[in-house]
This record gives sequence, structure tokens and C-alpha cells, in this order.
Amino acid sequence: LFVLFFTTHEELQTLDVDDAFFNTPEDIAARALKPQGGVNFIRTFKKQEEDQAVNLPPNLDELVKNATYVQSPDNLVWQYFYNLKGSAEYPFPGGVFQWARYRINGTGLNETEKIFSESLNKHENTLTLATLRISSNGLGQPHFHFNANEMGYVISGCGQVGVILSGVTSNFNIGIGDVIFFPVGTQHYIKSVCDEDLLLILAYSTGNQLETLRMKDYFHGTADHILAQLFFKEQAEFQKFPRAAK
Repeated sequence: LFVLFFTTHEELQTLDVDDAFFNTPEDIAARALKPQGGVNFIRTFKKQEEDQAVNLPPNLDELVKNATYVQSPDNLVWQYFYNLKGSAEYPFPGGVFQWARYRINGTGLNETEKIFSESLNKHENTLTLATLRISSNGLGQPHFHFNANEMGYVISGCGQVGVILSGVTSNFNIGIGDVIFFPVGTQHYIKSVCDEDLLLILAYSTGNQLETLRMKDYFHGTADHILAQLFFKEQAEFQKFPRAAK
């Protein structure tokens, strides 16, 4: 079972091997592939009524006798593969992240992860993936991303989501199998409301280092006297908000 993300908001265009083959004139396919028997052998292929990209043939064991392959060299494999489950965990109050992402200068990545990281950064319109686990009643605090749309899929648990825009706030519940989407620059938060952890797979539409601003950071980064004017509260009142140790 796979969860797949594609970097397009248009209708997805896909060309399968069998479709390409059957849409190629017989003589052209024969000249390109050069099989024994030539064009007569090409004519022995019959297009199936069902899409074989989805439906495997019922007599698969009779058709395939050897499905082994040789593992490619590590420097090639790790351009396209990342062991997310075995990667470092990045905890935050209430949960933990694991990332398959680009990091500037490979900061915090091992050698194989650096290969994957650089591969992401070399390609346009790529994706950064992560798993987000929020403990029961935990909170992924309000934040937004400067350089990426975000899409998520709920693996387990249940939660509440808030999307905060100028003049509009949307709140809704999420559960297993639901998909959520946050456009770039949209402030949002996610809260777990079940007894079990809320687990999501997240995709970000960037191959660069993800740029995120959280509420506690921009609130604490604003001068007390400015906050006092905005909220009509004594300046000293804003000392009540705890600041993270540097």
C-alpha cells in the first residue's frame, strides 16, 4: 500500500508502458525493438480490456518465472530512496517530526541522506516529505510556510484542524484516510483529539529547505511596546509569555 503525491495541480497525465506500446505502429515497434520474428512477433501482443497498471493478470505465476534484479550502486539508489522511518526524530512539545528533506550544506544528515537531499534540490517542482506524530491532546501550533504548499494524509488517530486567514477562520475534524491542504502562506494548526496519537504523512511543494514561521516565534519576535499598542495591554503583561531558552 502506497500513499503517492504528485507535483501538479492540473489533471495528472500518465502514459503506461503497455499504452505506449499499443499506440505505436507495428512496423515502428518492430524496427525499434528488433525482436525475433519481427513484426509478426509484435502482432502476437493483444491489448487487455482491463488496465494492467492496476489489475495484475490472474495467471501471473505462469507468466513470470524470475522476478529478481540486481541492486543498483548506493550512489544511485540513495538519489531516489530515503529511509524515513529509520531517520532522526525531531521532537517538539506535543509530538515529533521525521523528514525526508533538503538541508542546506547537509546539516544534520548522514552520508546517504545527503545524497537524497542534494537530489531533491537539483530537480524543479519536487517534494519534501515528512511524518508528523502528535500525541493525544497534543498541538502542532499555528504556523505557516513561506515557500511551499502543504498536503497531508491521515494514517491513524483523529484531530482538529484550523486554517487562519485574514478575516476568515476554518475549523474542521479529520480522521483516517482524510486529505488536508494548506496553500503557501496559510497559517494553520493541527490538534490531536483521540486517545491514540494522530499520525500524518505530509508533503511540501519545495525541494529547498522548508521555511516556516511559528506563532511563538513571530509573537516573541515582536517588540513588547508594539504588542502593547496592538492589544491595548500594559507592556509588562507580555512578560508573562514564556520564552524558549536560547
